[in-house]
Amino acid sequence: MQFLLAFIVVAPLVGAVAALLPAPPGLKGSSPDQAVLRHGVTVTGAILLATIVLAAGFDHDHPSKMQATTDISWIPALDVRIHLGIDGISLPLLVLTALLTFLCALYSYFKMPAGPSPKAFVALVLLLESGTLATFAVLDLLLFFLAFEMVLIPMYFLIARWGGAARQAAAWKFILYTLLGSVIMLLGLLLIGLKSGTFDMVALATDNGRGLTSSVQVIAVLAIGVGLAVKTPMWPLHSWLPDAHTAAPTVGSVLLAGVLLKMGTYGFVRILLPIAPDGMHTFAPYLAAFAVVGIVYGSLACLALVRPGSKGDLKRLIAYSSVGHMGFVLLGIASMTPTGVNGALFANIAHGLITGLLFFLVGAVKERYGTADLDTLSGATGAALYGRAPRLGGLLAFAAVASLGLPGLAGFWGEMLALFGSFHPAEGLSRPAFLTFMSIAAFGTLLTAAYMLLVVRRVCMGEKREEAHRIADIRSYEFAAWTPLVALTVLAGLWPAVLLGLTDPAVQKLLAGGKS
Repeated sequence: MQFLLAFIVVAPLVGAVAALLPAPPGLKGSSPDQAVLRHGVTVTGAILLATIVLAAGFDHDHPSKMQATTDISWIPALDVRIHLGIDGISLPLLVLTALLTFLCALYSYFKMPAGPSPKAFVALVLLLESGTLATFAVLDLLLFFLAFEMVLIPMYFLIARWGGAARQAAAWKFILYTLLGSVIMLLGLLLIGLKSGTFDMVALATDNGRGLTSSVQVIAVLAIGVGLAVKTPMWPLHSWLPDAHTAAPTVGSVLLAGVLLKMGTYGFVRILLPIAPDGMHTFAPYLAAFAVVGIVYGSLACLALVRPGSKGDLKRLIAYSSVGHMGFVLLGIASMTPTGVNGALFANIAHGLITGLLFFLVGAVKERYGTADLDTLSGATGAALYGRAPRLGGLLAFAAVASLGLPGLAGFWGEMLALFGSFHPAEGLSRPAFLTFMSIAAFGTLLTAAYMLLVVRRVCMGEKREEAHRIADIRSYEFAAWTPLVALTVLAGLWPAVLLGLTDPAVQKLLAGGKS
């Protein structure tokens, strides 16, 4: 288990280097490009298999215990250690990352985005996977920061080199926002490490802020919270996200929404809640307020984009919907209750599955029609996916109703638990304020339903005209890439205990200061 976790973190990095080397003669296939794309599928598939084995070997009776741990001294002068480990909080995110990266590699093997060399593309995807997996596995503050930063460069190049229109501006906006937030976050991490005398996240969580004064905790939460909020993204630090998603290639959007956004909210749960509880208590009402503004703002932006005549882009609309969905995650965290934090973690996984599927589907629609503009799609000929590509239309409708939180699908439970957490926030937080936040967030769910149903009506419905050109329905490689996301969305919706059984004991221990 110990070796397996280290392999999962390091293997994508080795695979990224290998992708840049010439392929052995027997593995070239019909072309070097095909060989390197096959290499990407093989490496990500091996990582996914290793992650499934790790999950199967995980002690599900003690999910609050750190397992598969490695603890090696790295920089003795600063007491920085190569400390790896997983518990019920990080394991689902590890599996989600491995799954989405493999599905993106599989999709790209058959539908490589237009751009430069596939070698560079595969190497960047593997580098991105390594940084993301490391973020969820490391237990040292400085290693967390290095892993957190490691994903920025590959995502920048994926947008800038393989993206669509305005990709350079979107990539620059992405890197500048996230780097600025990261610099501020580093100051907060250093403050905690220097004041407490250790960067070990397990030791700091067990100490539960007792070694830090209230003023140090407040400053640390403010600094670290800004960096995490940019990556989440929290309103009003979200403006890089719609541009990045609109310009990114399909697999870039899937990884950005499905994996990278989770790194910010994971930092709130893993670092700020247990290490600086007094500081989080001070900022919790403000975090909740920004969260509910983001929920309503994201929904209103989507309603504006879906309105006829607005020339709204479907990828941009899904990006703004992410701002709203991540608002529910932040609201659950701000409640500082086991119910709310469990809801936040559940919503994280649900958002990764559903929004990853949505971006795959929107990419497929854009490829078939040559545009993601809603007015064009629902123009004179009408997209009419139900009539012209019934499986694609039905799957898009499924993803839309999953995203709006239909009971029985994954999107429902996280939002509901986040609202329940706000109904009874942690002791010392203003209940009237959180009841107000809960009411606003509940209204946001109605707005979400409104714009998602409008998307279904404008894209999937319409008259099937004889003169309209035919389009392909779901292809075999698309079916292979999308089916796991559909199945897991249904499974998590019908059997939420699979996920909550992992997260709840770990959350209880985290909020209790390391005591089970």
